[in-house]
Amino acid sequence: SKCDIDLGSSKMLTYDEALQQVLQTVQRMPVEKVELERILGRILAESIRAEFDLPRFNNSAVDGFGVLISDVAQASTDKPIKLNLVGTIHAGDRADGPALKSGETVKILTGATVPPSVEAVIMREYCVEESGIVAFATNAETGENVRRKGDEVKQGEEVLPAGIEASPPVVGLIASFGHAKFPVYQQPRVAVVVTGDELVKPGGALEDGQIFESNSFALAAAVKALGLPDCRTIHARDDREATEQAFLLALDDQQADVIISAGGVSVGEHDYVKVVLEQDIGVTSVFWKIAIKPGKPVFFGFIDRPDREGGKPRRRIIFGLPGNPVSALVTFNLFVKPALMAMQGALDGPKSGWFGSLERDMKKKPGRLDFVRGILSCSPEGALNVLPTRGQDSHMLSGLAKADCLIQFPADDERLSQGQCVRLERLDWHS
Repeated sequence: SKCDIDLGSSKMLTYDEALQQVLQTVQRMPVEKVELERILGRILAESIRAEFDLPRFNNSAVDGFGVLISDVAQASTDKPIKLNLVGTIHAGDRADGPALKSGETVKILTGATVPPSVEAVIMREYCVEESGIVAFATNAETGENVRRKGDEVKQGEEVLPAGIEASPPVVGLIASFGHAKFPVYQQPRVAVVVTGDELVKPGGALEDGQIFESNSFALAAAVKALGLPDCRTIHARDDREATEQAFLLALDDQQADVIISAGGVSVGEHDYVKVVLEQDIGVTSVFWKIAIKPGKPVFFGFIDRPDREGGKPRRRIIFGLPGNPVSALVTFNLFVKPALMAMQGALDGPKSGWFGSLERDMKKKPGRLDFVRGILSCSPEGALNVLPTRGQDSHMLSGLAKADCLIQFPADDERLSQGQCVRLERLDWHS
């Protein structure tokens, strides 16, 4: 579909505006059927509907004995009631079992069919079986320990909607309706492009002016934490041709659905990412620069490009993230992660409604929404508190590594006081 977003404005977008434009631009991946053994963590493309009633038939919740209520009404530990044992029903038995008459009981094991004549099942712990006679030391209520047909869900009802993640209980529920495979959205293929002549791969030797490259490892780990396949990382030198070749490699050879670059996206002399994407490759720019910190110079765009087999053009998404490690990971969490989840058809979660009490004064210059790294704690009274981490600069990964949330420091505010209620974004690297 054609992008209808106004690209002419030079005003920086707010965080909410930028996120909305990301979600408006991405397209859902195609649907495929996946075996249950491989479906964990995938996003369901169809709702789960009950193929039949659950439970399918009246069955026992315990190992015990089926009775008529009137037969055990006066039973107690002091005066147990004795009934004749007329049979046993095992789980999986197809027969409905005997029709109980007054003075009779039937042994019923967990999960076994409860005959229509049985009014309750008394746990075996309250019973003594000997020589075909069962003594009951307690009475019962109608329906006790009986799982009724359709109590959980009726045939044809929607059990769970499309767009949810296949967690272990969801996988079990799909299996309980007899599906060996289930439709899910395909997972986007991701490539990471890192630029910088000063970067050295860990394990090598550093010379003056060089640093170990960390962004490709951190961003690839962030992709993997979402349950996506391992992504290819590509390192480009700080020149225009090398930057173009790196993106073309990700688009054509790697067939990436999403490309995440780190570095080279600002206005420096060797920042070629934006110009290469727009002028050399033909990417449609949706936005560049957001009024947030860290992460102001974020590029976002797309290109509708056919695959190598020349098939129908499909949308490829490109994020140009800042090169500072904290900026790259924070903007990944704020924008890339929601895009990757939306492409897989994940249901929109509720807007963050977390609030906490600030444990330390903070100050900043007005103009941008600051995402301050924080650590959550809970008071003995149950109040949620948040403490800003040490190391808030955009190159200081240690502060982000300790954090489990982002504190929203509003754009127009200069100070936040200890004890003030602040809005929080949960920092969760998983889907």
